[in-house]
Parts: sequence; structure tokens; C-alpha cells
Amino acid sequence: MLHEASHPESGDSIILEKYLVDHVAMCGECHTPRNDKGEILPTQYLKGAQSRSTRRPQYKWAIKAPGIAGLIYQPTSVRLLTEGIAADGRMPDPSIPRYRLTRSDAEAVVSYLKSLK
Repeated sequence: MLHEASHPESGDSIILEKYLVDHVAMCGECHTPRNDKGEILPTQYLKGAQSRSTRRPQYKWAIKAPGIAGLIYQPTSVRLLTEGIAADGRMPDPSIPRYRLTRSDAEAVVSYLKSLK
């Protein structure tokens, strides 16, 4: 987790929000499709992708990371990012990280995702 005091200094909140999405929560690693070489497709940024995780029989692995660009704000989105609890009240399936962002960082992530088209 990145502490609020260590955020990049900027008066523009969109820079901070994008920084949190790309470098702290690292949403694009799973929620952006890749080409055959494994390179992220920037034109499909956060539009959803198939899981690249190695499946293990003892776990129910997430098979798709949904599109999160244009996310509609929901308190459950903030809870996922602050407490690591999914909308249905359980821990998310692997390989989804169990986030522990601060509330303000989680709200910034959701704000940025909401702003994307």
C-alpha cells in the first residue's frame, strides 16, 4: 500500500488517480488484454481480459478480469479496494489481489475508472 504522504506532488487529481490505478493497484496488468507476445494493448486499456493466471485445482481461479473502464461508482468497489472483500461479501477468487488501500486512495481509483470511456 502506498501511503498518502508519498504520492506524487500535483495539484491535478487526475494524475494521482491514474498513478494509483497504473502503479499501485496495477489494474491494467489483469484488466487490459494482451497481444500474442504478451504485450498490453493500449487501445483496450482496462476493457477486460482473459486471466493469464496458472490454474491450480485447489483454487477457483478467476477466468476473466472484467472491463473496469467507465466503472459505475458503488460502495462495494471502495470496499474491495480497502478491505479486500468482493461485492457478495467474500474474498475475491485468486488471482485477484486482496487490496488494502486507504479510503481516499480507493475513492481516487474508483473516480479515475469512472472517468474512462
